Amino acid sequence: MTAQTTLDADRSAARTDPRTATTTVTGDRRLAYAEYGPFTGDPVVFLHGTPGSRRLAALFDALARDTDHRILAPDRPGYGLSAPWPDRTIADGSRVVRAVLDHAGVDTARIVAFSGGAPSAFAAAAALPDRTERVDVVAGVTPPEYAAERPAVQRALSALGSTAPPALGALLRAQRWVATRRGPSFVANQYTTGDPSDAVSDRAAELVRADFLEALSRHRSGAVTEFRHAAADWDVDLGAIDAPVRFWHGGDDGNVPIDGVRRFAAALRTAQIEEFDDADHLQTLLRAVPAILGAGESSA
Repeated sequence: MTAQTTLDADRSAARTDPRTATTTVTGDRRLAYAEYGPFTGDPVVFLHGTPGSRRLAALFDALARDTDHRILAPDRPGYGLSAPWPDRTIADGSRVVRAVLDHAGVDTARIVAFSGGAPSAFAAAAALPDRTERVDVVAGVTPPEYAAERPAVQRALSALGSTAPPALGALLRAQRWVATRRGPSFVANQYTTGDPSDAVSDRAAELVRADFLEALSRHRSGAVTEFRHAAADWDVDLGAIDAPVRFWHGGDDGNVPIDGVRRFAAALRTAQIEEFDDADHLQTLLRAVPAILGAGESSA
C-alpha cells in the first residue's frame, strides 16, 4: 500500500507555484520537479529521457487525474530548472529520487522511467528497496553489455560525451536553436521511425518539443553527462532489486533496439517484458504509460 505523510507549511506553499517545486540534492544543488494529477493520488515518480525534463510528464496530466495518480516528475541534474552535477554517477540517480520523495512527503512510490531515465530508476530500486513499489521501464536503455548493436547516432553522442564534452554541449545548443525555429516534427522525428505526423498527434508532438527545449534551456551538462554514461558500466547492484520490474518496449524502436532489452530483462530475476510489435520509441511511451496507470492506450 502507498503511504504519504503530511506536508509542512513550506511545502504546501510551494504548491502555489504552477505545479513546480524545488528542493536540494547533495548539499545545496537545486533540484526541481513538477507534479501532475491530484495531490491525493497514488504517487508515481516519472523519469524523463535523455535529453528531457519534467515537462514530458505533461503528456499524462489528464490521464493522472482520471486514474487518481500523483505524478512527480523531476528535472535530473543539469536539465531544465535543476542545477548541474557533472560528476554524478548512475548510482546517484537514487539520491535524486530520494530527494523528490522526501520533499513531496511520500514514503513509497512506483517508478516509471522513459528511455534514458531507466538507469536512474534501477539505481533507485537497488538503493531504496523500502520506498520502491515497482519499476516500469518504457523504451528504456540498457547497460552496454546487453546492447550488442547501438544506433550510429547514439554511439557518436556517447563518444563525444566521453572524449569531447564541450563539443557535445555545442552540438546540443545548436540543436536547441534549430528546434526553436522549426515545427514540432523536428524534435519528434528523433524518437520516431516514420513520419512523425503519422506516429503521434499534434498535441503530443508539441509537448515533446517543449520538453526538449526546456531540457536544454539553461544547461547542457545533464545530457552530456548521461550520453557519457551510456557507454559506461552501471555502478548499480542490479541483484539487490526486489521490486517487480516490467519492461515496455516497441519492436520498431530505432533508438533502443529491442534485442538488447530482451537480454537485459532475461537477466533480472524480477523482470517481465511487454512488447508492442509495431511501436517505435515515442509510440511506446504513448501506449505504455496509459496501460501502466490502468487506463488502456493513450489518445495523446
